[in-house]
Amino acid sequence: MKWISILITTLVLSQQALAADNTPPKTAPKLPVEAFASIPDVSTVKLSPNGKHIASLILDDSAEEPHKIVALFNTETGQFHIPLKNDHERYTIFNLTWASDEILLIAATLPSKRFGKNANESLLIKYNIKTGDVGSVLTKKALKRFKFNPQFQHHIIDLLPKDPQHILLSVAGFSERVNEDSVLKVNLYSGRVSTEQYYREHVIKWMTDQQNKVRIATYRDPDTTEYRTYEQSEANGELRLLWKHEAYSEDSVIPLGFDVNPNILFVKAYQDGYFAIFKVDLRDPTLHKELVFSEDNSDVNAQLLHSNITREAIGIAAGIDNEYHFWDQDYQKLIKRLKSALPDTQNYLTQFSKNERRYIVFATSPTQPGLYLYGDRDANRLEVIATKYSQLTPDVLVQPQAMSYTARDGLEIPSYLTLPKGREAKNLPTIIFPHGGPNSYVGEEFDYWAQFFANRGYAVLQMNFRGSAGYGLKFTTAGHKNWGKEMQTDVEDGTRYLIDQGVADPNNICIVGANYGGYAAMMAAAKTPELYQCVISFAGVSDVEDLVKLSRFYTSHEMTKKVLGDDYDDLYERSPIYHADKINVPILLIHGDNDKVVQVSQSRDMYRKLSSLDKQVEYVEIDNANHYLSNNQHRLMTFRAIDNFLSKNL
Repeated sequence: MKWISILITTLVLSQQALAADNTPPKTAPKLPVEAFASIPDVSTVKLSPNGKHIASLILDDSAEEPHKIVALFNTETGQFHIPLKNDHERYTIFNLTWASDEILLIAATLPSKRFGKNANESLLIKYNIKTGDVGSVLTKKALKRFKFNPQFQHHIIDLLPKDPQHILLSVAGFSERVNEDSVLKVNLYSGRVSTEQYYREHVIKWMTDQQNKVRIATYRDPDTTEYRTYEQSEANGELRLLWKHEAYSEDSVIPLGFDVNPNILFVKAYQDGYFAIFKVDLRDPTLHKELVFSEDNSDVNAQLLHSNITREAIGIAAGIDNEYHFWDQDYQKLIKRLKSALPDTQNYLTQFSKNERRYIVFATSPTQPGLYLYGDRDANRLEVIATKYSQLTPDVLVQPQAMSYTARDGLEIPSYLTLPKGREAKNLPTIIFPHGGPNSYVGEEFDYWAQFFANRGYAVLQMNFRGSAGYGLKFTTAGHKNWGKEMQTDVEDGTRYLIDQGVADPNNICIVGANYGGYAAMMAAAKTPELYQCVISFAGVSDVEDLVKLSRFYTSHEMTKKVLGDDYDDLYERSPIYHADKINVPILLIHGDNDKVVQVSQSRDMYRKLSSLDKQVEYVEIDNANHYLSNNQHRLMTFRAIDNFLSKNL
């Protein structure tokens, strides 16, 4: 089995694996599709509080259909074993959490039906490493108290470190509304459940302080896009309004967490149009926001970090290019030592033991798909314990080039260009690859899609068109009600820029995308049919009008209207399906029939429309596949179809 090759290695091997590739560029060997398209060999590596056990999700490639299973490694004895194998056809594991030194919590999704429609549910499984007992955290007996079986059962809001027998779980089911959670205190041994915090009308999220009291409530008005933040002194107390704001407004304030002082709350808010991190003393009637951390000309999207020992807030994890900002000197020293040992990667301290002497590091870069390392501060030791993708090494991957181009209205569009290894940036077959979302972004991190295309000999352009996240409020909101308009011409302008620079062969360009990127790909072929030689859409939106209408059945309807608009005639005009007659190049549509983010009807309808017009269209519908290609076979099917299509059309 593949996992045998990813056990603890020596520090010498880790240094070799992390060494920069300083040899002259040469053409990389063409790797099999499986090297890029398989789900990670190892993911979700978690250290037990006492630092003695490491739990991870690994790829079981000995099974008829390779899938994720849970693995345990004992850091003191070196023993490695598989405590349980999941029925991958019934459910898919997506996260692991240590509740204590004995109890490992396993979050999984499984398909179900809700209100007569296909849906996904989540559950939380507990595994006792001493006894081997396995069971659901919410037992059948506990669920009898609910008005309905909650769809999502994995949302832990507090592990209660001083009480290893219990956790706090945020879950719906006591209110008639599916999105109003109560906070339950669950005994991980007996299964007993008590209500720590009763649901409140339209409160969608609860947050505890470092004393484990339920303190912050996030309220969303179902009839508008207004959010409110409330505070209470203890669970079920009187709610005090702190802030209210419209979504995507400059007065947005988003709570991140408390300091050990229960009066100090850290928040994310705008400064000069960009998200920054502040702290607020809740005793101050003016709620003055004191700046903690900001970056020039970019948003800070951060997670608050706490000491396991003192529970003090010690820093923030601040995104791809600036992993950490610590104000604790001990942690600052550790980060410097890590950077000295691992100079060519972004190094994420993903977890510490309870006494903070042992830790896990995830080291990654555009050309390093990911190494998990185990650190022991007392032994002054740092070792690789697993590689995320065993077949992908720095010598076969390519460093993307950060670049920008100017859109036709003068807006600078930050982008990344990935070239095939060893090839001159001249007259290359090219993939234009707009990201999904669209409120996300492409940065300087490992991207298995882009690396796959580059390995096949294509130049790859990824752009952060207007509407992308991370570049400030004005840049993000410039994408509102803009699908098919300037968002689309930003993509077109990037294509023309590569042609003008001589990088792209103008007769050898394919546009590829997933989700919103699939929409942009189809729309590009319809609006500028002379610019592309083929189109690939994975789970793309073909009918924006239908997307907005469908949102009426969900709590996100008002937000969807705010971002996309609600002029149905205009929305249809901005839909690829309306312009299908203008698509005159081969097009590949791929969609999973269990996609809960973009309905499979979006691709089915586009295929029918194109077929009725005798267009060159291929459609691959993957049985039971979701939006994220979580299943190994589904991901392989997708990439094989893409590989075959590109080899025929570029």
